[in-house]
Amino acid sequence: MENIFNPVYRLVYLDGYTNGLNPYFKLDETHTNEAFNNGFQQGRLDYESMNGSLVYGIPQLIVTNKVLEDFLLAGMLGMNINSDGYTPFQIDIIEKWYESGIEKYDPNESIYLLAILEQNGIEIN
Repeated sequence: MENIFNPVYRLVYLDGYTNGLNPYFKLDETHTNEAFNNGFQQGRLDYESMNGSLVYGIPQLIVTNKVLEDFLLAGMLGMNINSDGYTPFQIDIIEKWYESGIEKYDPNESIYLLAILEQNGIEIN
């Protein structure tokens, strides 16, 4: 494996990683670029760690780092969450992030944040 700090290798690696995160992308068996293949494999591992193995199918809703951060923030703010459409595997992952947010929950901070959001025209339900 070449050095990930090599700019050319890194760009190809990141392209492979992005494609690995896409459950609909099929890796061409004839693809021989090491950087792309390594990135693809890492992206696929990250996808499957959040959404379950592709062997079991593609879920209706796909969990990403952004989705998990939103659930973490919801826990920190003491907000209720809606887990409709997620698989049991995904709910287990989401629960861990949400519970982590709940551990950091401070009602006083939530009140201040909600007031700031309302002042800026952002409504939280």
